[in-house]
Amino acid sequence: MKNKLLINIAFWVLSVGIVNAQQHEYVDLGLPSGTLWASCNVGADNPWEYGDYFAWGETTTKSDYLWDNYKYANGAEDKLTKYCNKLKYGNKGFTDGKTKLERSDNAATANWGSDWCMPTIEQIEELVDKCTWTLTTDHGINGYKATGTNGKSIFLPAAGCHLGTSLSSDGALGSYWSSSLGTDCPNRGCYLFFYSGVVTPVNWGYRHCGFSVRAVRCKN
Repeated sequence: MKNKLLINIAFWVLSVGIVNAQQHEYVDLGLPSGTLWASCNVGADNPWEYGDYFAWGETTTKSDYLWDNYKYANGAEDKLTKYCNKLKYGNKGFTDGKTKLERSDNAATANWGSDWCMPTIEQIEELVDKCTWTLTTDHGINGYKATGTNGKSIFLPAAGCHLGTSLSSDGALGSYWSSSLGTDCPNRGCYLFFYSGVVTPVNWGYRHCGFSVRAVRCKN
């Protein structure tokens, strides 16, 4: 009886831990779309922490970000094996017409659960257009505060990006993936970029690079 009770308690503690791990804070910025943005990056526990870095379409981190080990290319930027809408970029002419990450390839969903996803490029554009952006620091970390019309805000650290084995330009720039494929170049994904006082919502980054992910709450 005692052993059974201990097992039940251990199971309850484990269950609570799993549930709590899936509970992440979000902020209502009063955006027209109603999009709710996470208060910190995927892989972080606090707004000022950099968190993890992901290649576009990959859901786990790694030590080396190269085309050679990118999940959806056969070793080169013009040999894509998924998310390709142009023959010249596909492996042996492969195309599938997919222009948005499926949930199985969405780093936010894979790491935080089904209530979360990576933002579309339209949601990033709305965040930039409808919020006031202020270059600032949080706990000594450089970044931007995006403040909505309702006065609430989120902080995005200048976490830099991973190229190969190196973390580049941390403290100076921010690169945040969307779930949207590059419009004309399927070897690139769309992302939010800020650097030296400039914030631009629509940029194309090579998919093998390790960028930050800031999740949004998914609609039912």
